[in-house]
Amino acid sequence: MCASGKYSSRGPALIPRMKTKHRIYYITLFSVVLLGLIATGMFQFWPHSIESTADWTLDKRSVHDAPLVRLPVSSPIPERGDLSCRMHTCFDVYRCGYNPKNRIKVYIYPLQRFVDEVGVPISSTGLSREYNDLLSAISDSDFYTDDVTRACLFVPSIDVLNQNSLRIRETAQALAMLPRWDKGMNHLLFNMLPGGPPDYNTALDVPRDRALLAGGGFSTWTYRQGYDVSIPVYSPLSADVELPERQPGPRRYFILSSQTAIHREYRAELERLKEENGEALLLLDKCSNLSQGAASVRKRCYKGQVYDYPQILQESSFCVVLRGARLGQATLSDVLQAGCVPVILADSYILPFSEVLDWKRASVVIPEEKLSEMYTILKSIPHRQVEEMQRQAHWFWEAYFSSMKAIGMTTLQIINDRIYPYASRTYEQWNNPPVVKWTSVNSPLFLPLIPPRSPGFTAVVLTYDRIESLFRVITEISKVPSLAKLLVVWNNQNKSPPEESLWPKIAVPLKVVRTKENKLSNRFFPYDEIETEAVLAIDDDIIMLTSDELQFGYEVWREFPDRLVGYPGRLHLWDHEMGKWKYESEWTNEVSMVLTGAAFYHKYFNYLYTYKMPGDIKNWVDAHMNCEDIAMNFLVANITGKAPIKVTPRKKFKCPECTAIDGLSLDQTHMVERSECINKFASVFGTMPLKVVEHRADPVLYKDDFPEKLKSFPNIGSL
Repeated sequence: MCASGKYSSRGPALIPRMKTKHRIYYITLFSVVLLGLIATGMFQFWPHSIESTADWTLDKRSVHDAPLVRLPVSSPIPERGDLSCRMHTCFDVYRCGYNPKNRIKVYIYPLQRFVDEVGVPISSTGLSREYNDLLSAISDSDFYTDDVTRACLFVPSIDVLNQNSLRIRETAQALAMLPRWDKGMNHLLFNMLPGGPPDYNTALDVPRDRALLAGGGFSTWTYRQGYDVSIPVYSPLSADVELPERQPGPRRYFILSSQTAIHREYRAELERLKEENGEALLLLDKCSNLSQGAASVRKRCYKGQVYDYPQILQESSFCVVLRGARLGQATLSDVLQAGCVPVILADSYILPFSEVLDWKRASVVIPEEKLSEMYTILKSIPHRQVEEMQRQAHWFWEAYFSSMKAIGMTTLQIINDRIYPYASRTYEQWNNPPVVKWTSVNSPLFLPLIPPRSPGFTAVVLTYDRIESLFRVITEISKVPSLAKLLVVWNNQNKSPPEESLWPKIAVPLKVVRTKENKLSNRFFPYDEIETEAVLAIDDDIIMLTSDELQFGYEVWREFPDRLVGYPGRLHLWDHEMGKWKYESEWTNEVSMVLTGAAFYHKYFNYLYTYKMPGDIKNWVDAHMNCEDIAMNFLVANITGKAPIKVTPRKKFKCPECTAIDGLSLDQTHMVERSECINKFASVFGTMPLKVVEHRADPVLYKDDFPEKLKSFPNIGSL
């Protein structure tokens, strides 16, 4: 029997054929199911919402086109703001839910014109330009959603920035009519000018139930810590006036006061300070001889002399910001924009974004009762600290104050950090200006791990022709318990290193590498012989370090493996007269570099120095036979954004055997050239990456009067 006869072109003959009516039935059923699935998918992914509108654009926020809503006299009024509210009591975090981007979603209510029963609007100004800019910024951001069901936070389109323009009762009724109000739960209101005469409350007087308030004049009495957000009072001059860039440093005036509505007692005290300190203090007031108008707002006067405002703020190191009728003052924003350090005298004032910003780095806060001591207090601040504060003040303005968008995005980010604390921004991200970095290299040293002690470190000694000193250095280093290998870089092509039998006998491998050219950069080459993560770069004349000092330096590096950890500290300073950087080797309270004549670092930086150093820095160092240590400090600081760590008290290193002939650092032109190095490297990097610190690392019991046997590092030398 032939099996092939059982098959036809339609398939196996053994399978019964489906009847025509059954085929039609199943095809119809399948089609219905398929169409249902397609419709469901379109419904899920097509933008839709019961209460949503299309994307917010400027033309759709036209007050004239907005629907009119009349408020009956009997409309409910929200309760007064609950001072006990906190995120865990008055905010529904479950509405925010989980999302892969850890970002809250913000919904903006459609614009409506609220009027009372007789047709009078609830606000005399409608939608201000500032509030329109704020809503535009939110709608253009990643926080925005037009789907009300996905929203975590709700922002009314009712403008309450300026309480002076509001009808309090009617505004509260309008808020209560919002579809998702729910006693203000998860609602955010922005207000910059709270209160009104005669008492000028420090928080918005509009009853608002449990709504969060981003307020511009909070006091410690009205601010709900961890719930409300203190925001700055926006200065319109920020958008209208562009100030020229001004480098930090001494200014023409030491203290300047530019506010026009100062209480007479404060002005009298400022006048007295002016008499005592003369030209160091400039006390300005409004100009009485100018006609009122937009132009007069940008002018200030002193004894008939007219000054441009806010340009004059750039001429002072410190600028006074006194409380007025309200605690929050737009002057603070103007002062920050000018890079003038604000001197804030406003007791109980909650500084803007103080939840995340470290104002000690950008301002001086003085109690109002100590106004008479202001000059003495400010004179006690070191010049370098003043420069850092000037730089930080301008960056605060640029990042967080410069526009309504900056203010709005900062506010939302703070709330976002509360809801997703595990993904929140760090102190450094909030307070450290972004570092300009050259690209193509990513540091792998970001993991919070401490390298194990067991592998130890490799000591790399650069030498040329100082045999006796070299052997003494090798002998001292060999006493360090964590030394794993000693690598001598022989940089003299005209002379061979000593015979093997003459070298000191040590317990760890000793390897001599002969270089092809006499270059300082040879000390930072990523030699294959370096097998440990830690490298100790040390000169052949550093014979004064004890084994305890070296071991302690290694232990410090293990805790901070992304830093340069060294012994001799140096500093870079800005020379205001010359208008450039200079190198400082004298004893100071500050350090921004540690010399690699004795320093620990991660071997990864050898690779960066050799193959990824920007510009022509490496060739420049080799040509000038100087500044390889400064170049390494620039490199590490630029990659990590961190300062070096100085260990033990040794500051000045001396080489008893060195003379002016063989001691490179004794050349009279050495200091001048090192200043040139700093300016050259700053130009190539496009920034000044070096960070200044005022601390060092010492063993815990270093200064304590304990028996030496109780100390882990007893042999730490004195100065």
